[in-house]
Amino acid sequence: MTDVVDSPAQPSPTGRKTVVHERPALSWQAVAAVAVPAAVVLLLSATRYGYFGDELYFLAAGRRPSFGYADQGPVLPMVARFMDILAPESFFVLRLPAVALTVTAIILCAMLAREFGGGRWAQALAALGYATSPFLLLQGAMLTTNAVDTALWVIITWLVVRWVRTREDRLLLAAALVTAIDMQVKWLIPFFWLAVAASSLVFGPRDLVRRPLLWLGGVIVVVVTVPELLWQSHHDWPQIEMGRVIGAEQGILGGRLQFVPMSVSLAGFLGALLLLYGLWVLVAWESLRPYRFLGVTLILLFLAFLITGGRIYYAAGMYAVPIAAGAVGVVTTAERMGSAGRRVLIALITVLAACAAAFVLYSTPWRSADSVRPPADDAEAAVNIGVYGSFGWRELTEEVDRAFDGLSPQEQSNAVIITDTYWQAAALDEFGRKQLPDIYSPSRGFGYFGAPPDDATAVLAVGSYEAVLRGEFEHVDPVGKVNTRIGFPGNTRNVTLWKCTGIKKPWSQLWPKWMHL
Repeated sequence: MTDVVDSPAQPSPTGRKTVVHERPALSWQAVAAVAVPAAVVLLLSATRYGYFGDELYFLAAGRRPSFGYADQGPVLPMVARFMDILAPESFFVLRLPAVALTVTAIILCAMLAREFGGGRWAQALAALGYATSPFLLLQGAMLTTNAVDTALWVIITWLVVRWVRTREDRLLLAAALVTAIDMQVKWLIPFFWLAVAASSLVFGPRDLVRRPLLWLGGVIVVVVTVPELLWQSHHDWPQIEMGRVIGAEQGILGGRLQFVPMSVSLAGFLGALLLLYGLWVLVAWESLRPYRFLGVTLILLFLAFLITGGRIYYAAGMYAVPIAAGAVGVVTTAERMGSAGRRVLIALITVLAACAAAFVLYSTPWRSADSVRPPADDAEAAVNIGVYGSFGWRELTEEVDRAFDGLSPQEQSNAVIITDTYWQAAALDEFGRKQLPDIYSPSRGFGYFGAPPDDATAVLAVGSYEAVLRGEFEHVDPVGKVNTRIGFPGNTRNVTLWKCTGIKKPWSQLWPKWMHL
């Protein structure tokens, strides 16, 4: 392992001198020893079960192109649409971009260790720490906003770390360009840049926020985001309201009291140890002093998301930095210890790595659908949402199709389908749009796709909201039931189908009141 040391100052393209730190060579063999098995695990996991509810929503959104959506930017709907055109109805092909980005994040975690002065063993340990986190790894087995957002954060942080070492301002411009893309996925990355600005002004490098190319990149970010901002403004800023909704949802996972412990636990057995030790290394070690601000940045992000009621994984895109620093710290500590202490430390890391790898393999969707047990409660369903949210969609479509066939020809001619959740609407849009009438839902982003026409006199409603329906229709009758064994509660489990006629108000008046995030 080679500590970070200063090499002689070298002239920059602007004529000013810049400090370039020495670093070891990148050990592709060590990195590949982790990245290749991780890629295999992801590819195999991506073939399992079926479409996740959010993936179905991205497909539905992609069929309705827009500059903005209520709960996300346009990138994932565009990606989903493109992959579906390449391979229609293939959830495996749909997930390949997420797989590729996650493997890239693993490699970049090792490259971060190299930037911090880590040699072969530190690079391998950093990659292993990232890859043995069930959350950081297995989220890449599905195309979700978080999988893409996390990987883009890793790319951005790697570019910032390289800038600290080289002072090559084009890296900051590149980081800003990736930020522009990420702003079309989620609106979390501004928290990172605000935290970076604050921490770098206090702990250095203070000239980071004064670099012209960084500000040029910021202008590009704003320009690229303008269409989405205009869409949000035109629709009364649903993205802001989504933040309040998400904050209220966090109570099911322990709320603010458990926010930081649960956030750290996402890194896994080995990753959490490296993350915590890496924070100490970044803040306390003189050899990594130029990067101290990044450790403070993560702490500020924890505080920001804790206060604003963010989800426990919102700061996960920063985890590669402390994991890499922790790997460098562990290897450096081992080299400085006596032989007995070194053996103990190596044994501890080996056991943790083995346990973490085993837990990742256990967490992969290797079980058959028949062996997956139903969720015991809503909390278990929320924790294992990736599993339970991937079942029951075809059964739901079949039951809705059967109920629709049971309507009279006159009712069918003016009927629409309205679902309680956007997942249900997206599933019917994917599997039933060829044989079913138009599908609507007031839920989240689907509500902004449009309201039913005022001449829709018959409604086939999907969901457990009988009281609401009886308040708006003269006649509400149950015509079907969906209760799949392992679907997600409220979406494909214990869901009633209703035939509703005699609407009391026009849809143009009723729909804005029904819409919710």
